[in-house]
Amino acid sequence: MGQKINPLGFRLGTTQSHRSFWFAQTKNYSVGLQEDEKIRNCIKNYVQKNRRISSGFEGIARIGIQKRIDLIQVIIHIGFPNLLMEGQTRGIEELQMNVQKELHSVNRRLNIAITRIEKPYGQPNILAEYIALQLKNRVSFRKSMKKAIELTEQTDTKGIQVQIAGRIDGKEIARVEWIREGRVPLQTIRAKIDHCSYTIRTIYGVLGIKIWIFVNEFGYL
Repeated sequence: MGQKINPLGFRLGTTQSHRSFWFAQTKNYSVGLQEDEKIRNCIKNYVQKNRRISSGFEGIARIGIQKRIDLIQVIIHIGFPNLLMEGQTRGIEELQMNVQKELHSVNRRLNIAITRIEKPYGQPNILAEYIALQLKNRVSFRKSMKKAIELTEQTDTKGIQVQIAGRIDGKEIARVEWIREGRVPLQTIRAKIDHCSYTIRTIYGVLGIKIWIFVNEFGYL
C-alpha cells in the first residue's frame, strides 16, 4: 500500500492538507486546475531566471494557492534567500505582473506573499533539487543520496528514504536504487509523511527522484 498510492493524497484530512483551496463546479474544475499549474510554472520559471545563488538552487518547498471570487492569494514557501527575499518589492511586483499576464484574468486581483522556511533541508522538494544538481555535475548517485541524508540530520525528521530510478551512471539497463535512514512507516495514516517526485534530464536520459520524509507520528484519536 505504501508504494501504490501517493503518500500525500493518502493522508489528506488527517496529517496532510491541500496545497490549493478553492471551489468550482464540475464543468469548471479542469480550468481551475490548469490555472494552478500555470501559476506554479510561472513562479518557478521566474525564480530560476532571477536567482542569485551560485549553487543554482531555486529553493521552493511548496506553493500554496487560495482562490476567492475577486482575489487569488499565492503563498510561496521558500528555503533560501534569493531575489524575492531581499526586501525588494520590485521583484514581487514584477512576478505578480508576469503571473497576471499568464492568467489573462482582469476581474481578479493577484496577491503574492513570501514565507521563509527555517530548516530548508527538511523539505523533500529542496532535497530532490539538491540531488538533481549533484547528478548533473557527475557526482556519484550513492554519494549524493548519502549527503542528502546527512543534511536531514540537522532537522527534526525521524526517517528518510531516497530513491533514484533510470539509467543511473549511464548504464544501458535502467534500474532502481534506494537508501533509507531511520523509520519511514508508509502503511500508517497517522504518520505524517512528506513526499515529492522530481524529474531530472541528463545526457543519458531522464532520471526520477522520489523522497519520503517521516516528520512525526500522531497518536490514536
